[in-house]
Amino acid sequence: MNDFEILLEKGRNFHGEVCPGIVMGTRIAMAGMRELGMDPFERNRDLMVYVEIDRCMADAVQAVTGITMGHRTLRYKDYGKFAATFLDLSSGKAVRISAVVGPPVPAKSDEKNGAGKPDMKEMVEKLSNVPEEELLVIEEVKVDIGEHEIPGFPKFRAYCEECGDRVLDRREVVVDGRTLCKACAEGPYYQKI
Repeated sequence: MNDFEILLEKGRNFHGEVCPGIVMGTRIAMAGMRELGMDPFERNRDLMVYVEIDRCMADAVQAVTGITMGHRTLRYKDYGKFAATFLDLSSGKAVRISAVVGPPVPAKSDEKNGAGKPDMKEMVEKLSNVPEEELLVIEEVKVDIGEHEIPGFPKFRAYCEECGDRVLDRREVVVDGRTLCKACAEGPYYQKI
């Protein structure tokens, strides 16, 4: 097995299957780490990655790089894009890897409604073999990271004056002079029952 196949297998094991997003995420992670001079087969304590989509691609990036939200080395930016930015915390060097917008996805006809559905097997094969320069855009970028975004023990804690919850890492907001958590300030995503 070559390096791509070994890392793709890591993505498969983490995600549960190989799909086009796992292939893309594996290739994006390999390119990002290569550009930073990091080895995907070694632990890279200085690597932080911002993924721009919450789909299969993010699972592959996590599996290949070993970064995690719990270690504060995996960050999610809700842009809906097949892209990720790789940051070397020790040097400050950063590179953004994004998918090239390409031709329509191969489709096969659905007998029930006649609509074309993407042929996943064909997409996986194509994405695995297309030359990198036809698949990915690699750009050197600058990432401004605040002191409260750096991995490690929380440096600041606040308490919400409404609900009393503790808020870490400067995620609190001040509204009319009151320190609040975002759920109390903006409304929560959940409803208590």
